[in-house]
Amino acid sequence: MTSVGTATSTSSLTYAQIIANAQKAQQQALTNPPAPGSSESGATNVTLSDAAKAALTTIKDFATVTTEARATLDKLLADAKLTTPLKDGKLALDLSKVDRRELYAMSTNSNQLFTADEQKAAAIELQNRFDQAMAGPTAVGRVTGSVKGLYVAALAYFDAMGPEEKASAAYVDQRAALEEMLKQIEAKPSTLPGAVPNDPVNAYMERLAGGETGKPRDIKDVAGDARATLDAQYKASGNGKPDYSEFDSRSLASVALNSNGKFSATEVRTASMEMRSRSGTALLQSLKSAGTGNPAGFAQNVISLYGAMSSEERAAAGWSENLYAAAVSNYQTASKLGSLLSQAAGSSAFGGSDGGSMSLMDYL
Repeated sequence: MTSVGTATSTSSLTYAQIIANAQKAQQQALTNPPAPGSSESGATNVTLSDAAKAALTTIKDFATVTTEARATLDKLLADAKLTTPLKDGKLALDLSKVDRRELYAMSTNSNQLFTADEQKAAAIELQNRFDQAMAGPTAVGRVTGSVKGLYVAALAYFDAMGPEEKASAAYVDQRAALEEMLKQIEAKPSTLPGAVPNDPVNAYMERLAGGETGKPRDIKDVAGDARATLDAQYKASGNGKPDYSEFDSRSLASVALNSNGKFSATEVRTASMEMRSRSGTALLQSLKSAGTGNPAGFAQNVISLYGAMSSEERAAAGWSENLYAAAVSNYQTASKLGSLLSQAAGSSAFGGSDGGSMSLMDYL
C-alpha cells in the first residue's frame, strides 16, 4: 500500500465562512424539503413486528452484559496484541467504543471476571467520558463566566447512565448534588462549584485545575488502531475503499492528518472530506439550535464545539485559533449589544449571557 509521508494541507475556515456555510445549508434545507416518499419524508409509516417491539422494550440483564463485557475485552486485547489494557498506569487499549454498561461491569468487577488492571482501565475510560462531556461547556463557561452549562451537561450525562449505575449510592448522591447546584445557580448565578458536597462538576474542576484532564491517547496509537481497522475492513470486503462510518472523530482525524505516515493518499483525502462533512453538520445543528436571530447563542455553540475537540480534530477540521478568537469576539459583542438593548427595552428578549457571575478563570 502506498503511504503518504505528510498530512494533506487543511486550510482554516474563518468565522465568517463558518456562519455563511451554515446559513446556506440551512436555507437549502428550508427551500428544498424532502420529496414525498423519500427516505427523509416524515409521512413514512413503519410497522414493527411483535418481536421487534419486544426487543425495543427489553433491557439486557446485567449478567448478560457482564458476560458480553468479558468477551468484548478479550477481543479488544487480542486484536491489539496486548495482555493488559494499561501501560505505566495509563490506557494502552482503545475502549472508546465499548458499551457504557459493559464498562461499568468491568469497573465494578462484576461476577469477579476482571483483573485489577482491567477494572482501573474501565474506570479511567468512564472518567474520560465524563471529562469529555464537560470540555465544551467549560470552554463556554470561560467566556461567559457562568457554570450553569456544566451542570446542565453533567445532569444529561448522569441521566444517560445505565440502571446499575443509577442504583448505586454514588449516583444518588452526585445527581442530588447536581440538582442542588442548579437550584443555587438559578437563585444566584455567581454560585461556583464547591458549594455542595459530592459535586462531580467540582471534582472535574479540581482535576482540570491540576492538569489531570484532557489527556487523550497518543494520536500515533490512535492512528495504529485506525490502520488495523481499515486493513480488517479491506480484508472483509475484498476492496480497498475505506468506510469511516464507524470511526470516532479522533480516529478519523488521525487518518486525515496521516499521523503515523501509514495511510494512502486516498485514505487521507477521504478522511479529510468526512471530517469536514461532520464538522459542517455539527455547525449547522449549532446554528439551528441557537436560531438565526441569536448570534450570541451560535457563538457559544461554536466555542463549545471547539473546546470539545482535541488539537488533532481541530487541525483535521480546519478549525484554527483564529476561529475560536473570532467566536469569542462575536459572543462578547452580541452579548453587550443584547444587554444594552435589553436595558433600553426593559426586557431580556435579546438574549446574552447570564451576567453578574464570576468567571471560571477566577475560580481556577
